[in-house]
Amino acid sequence: MKERILEEAERLFWKYGVRSVTMEDIARNLGISKKTIYQHFSDKEQILYQVIESKIGRNLSEMNCMVVEMANPVEELLSVLNMMQRNADHVSPNLLIDVKRYYPQAFTLFSKYKEDAIMRSILENIQKGISQGLYRDDISPAILARLRVEQIELAFDNEIFPTDQYSMHDIQYELIHHFVRGMLTEKGFTIYNQYVNQYNHEVKVYKKDGSDLAARLTE
Repeated sequence: MKERILEEAERLFWKYGVRSVTMEDIARNLGISKKTIYQHFSDKEQILYQVIESKIGRNLSEMNCMVVEMANPVEELLSVLNMMQRNADHVSPNLLIDVKRYYPQAFTLFSKYKEDAIMRSILENIQKGISQGLYRDDISPAILARLRVEQIELAFDNEIFPTDQYSMHDIQYELIHHFVRGMLTEKGFTIYNQYVNQYNHEVKVYKKDGSDLAARLTE
């Protein structure tokens, strides 16, 4: 039951944001009483904290697999975009704003993940790319890693990217491709162009036959 509550809460939080989702909403969607939820969780923030904790664990596992499976740092960084695309347009832009403004414990958990795991992963990627001659050696890995980390929150800022004008998918696509292209050497561009051409080819193929492109590209 606890796992069912967390799964449904995550689905609702991601779709509608956190503040607008009530304990009644979670209970109603599960066909249970609020009392059952309170047998497992003291309040909504505790649910949110455990939802984020679980999501971070899954993300870390997936990121570690990418590092092992991807052939080079360029593909490794771009593959993160594929991971984001699976849920990008199903994530409310209010999600991160709600967590930041109203749920300090959960936001502290997210911030630690951002500063420790994501920052370290991007920094290592940039350093590896430089050592392999794929990224320029005149860039500052620390500054660019910080820039990329901050772009994550930037994409959720409704004042900068109004939801009636931009989709989360398009925002993330433009930000990460702009970021990667700015670091590439000529050798890196060769790999980048091969990756993008292959991606665009698969887009055409799977749009034509109606397949679930996001699921296919992230298998």
